[in-house]
Amino acid sequence: MSVSKRTYTKFHLRLFWSVIFVLVLLSVCFVGFQYVREKQYKIELLSNKLTGYNDYIHEELSHGVPLQEITSKEVSRISVMDLSGKVLYDSEVPNVENVENHAARKEVRSAIEKGSGYDVRRRSALTGDVYFYSAKKYDQYIIRSAIPYDSALASNLKVDPLYISVTVAILLIFTVIFYNVMRHLGGNINRLSDFVTKAERDEDVNEYPVNFSNDEVGEISRHVVRIYNRLQKTKHALVSEQQRVLEQQENQARIKRQLTHNIAHELKTPVSSIQGYLETIINNKDLSPEMLSNFIEKCYQQSTRLSSLLRDISVLTRIDEAPGLIEKEKVDLSELITEICDDVALSLKEKNIKVHNRTEALSLMCYGNRSLLYSVFRNLFDNTIAYAGGGVDIYLDCNTENPGLYYFSYSDSGVGIPDEHLDRIFERFYRIDKGRSRRIGGTGLGLSIVKNAVLLHGGTITAKRRPAGGLEFVFSIKR
Repeated sequence: MSVSKRTYTKFHLRLFWSVIFVLVLLSVCFVGFQYVREKQYKIELLSNKLTGYNDYIHEELSHGVPLQEITSKEVSRISVMDLSGKVLYDSEVPNVENVENHAARKEVRSAIEKGSGYDVRRRSALTGDVYFYSAKKYDQYIIRSAIPYDSALASNLKVDPLYISVTVAILLIFTVIFYNVMRHLGGNINRLSDFVTKAERDEDVNEYPVNFSNDEVGEISRHVVRIYNRLQKTKHALVSEQQRVLEQQENQARIKRQLTHNIAHELKTPVSSIQGYLETIINNKDLSPEMLSNFIEKCYQQSTRLSSLLRDISVLTRIDEAPGLIEKEKVDLSELITEICDDVALSLKEKNIKVHNRTEALSLMCYGNRSLLYSVFRNLFDNTIAYAGGGVDIYLDCNTENPGLYYFSYSDSGVGIPDEHLDRIFERFYRIDKGRSRRIGGTGLGLSIVKNAVLLHGGTITAKRRPAGGLEFVFSIKR
């Protein structure tokens, strides 16, 4: 038994014995009181009976009957005294001339003061016998009658022990019942103590079998266990959430470091090229007009690429850091797609790319940012033009069955990309062929802008290879 359990066991036993002690004390007081009360009642009953006989003697005397002729089977001794206590007659004493004054006797003194009185079990100084005395005062004298205080009278005045037996029986029954109650209480406390001890030691108590009794204490104990389990679940959830937040923060910090590195690297390339061409022009004053024009053209191309890179970085930063500040309006996606097809018509013609736009006849209205939605479709077209090759087909379709979302499918029949790159093509600055991308002038942020813009508009996007060849993007946009 653990220290905690022993402590609580002593507690409920102390409570049990304390209550039993108080109950026994109350029972003893009750029995004592009842004993005195019943004995007093029997004494007064006997005194009243003798007083009645005193009245009988007084009545006989009033009718002139001599005291010597007044007898009774119930009374063995009759005394008559004047109001001062002087004995005038005593049936047990022939000569009362030398009998001392009885004014000091208890029953006589009470009769003189109160009109009547009695005394129990007092030995007579004249006869030497023990009597029960009852005296009553009348107008001119006091009559006292007495009966011997023998075993019969003592038995008659003895208290009936039945109520004592009943009291003891009730006390025993209560003790048994209260002991069972305390035993259940102690069991609940011990089980709750074991549970608290395990919880304090951080032991697993989620599956701890606690069988509390079906009473108020047991219900309270079960509530304590349930509250603790809920707190533990909340604590574990908070710890898990804290770990997840820390992981997200670490991941975001890693992404920011990587992004900063990539941005610095991507900016360094065009800046270095521009700087190199300008240094060549400055250091070679005798360059031919053709060479000078070629270097200036290359500087312009690199500055255009640098401008595109900064613009794309600005778009992504705006989506990441202040999505709530991006203005939204009603946008006709069918009209937007048609506009993009017109904008890239010349590039499509140069690559002999044919567009199968199945959204022209649809009414595709949504609530969003027109510039970002333009970037979604424009970047997909630009990717196909830049990397799919010549003589391919573009298929653009939209499923409008869902009442909350438009589901778009954009695919081409180009060269596609290997499967191992599909999961990473939406990462910032991720390139499948870095050299080719830079030659073409791509920033490496186009598909990242597409994904973030789609997420901003309540949708998702995935990329997969077409069975017939090429690449397919499936994405949704909230209506």
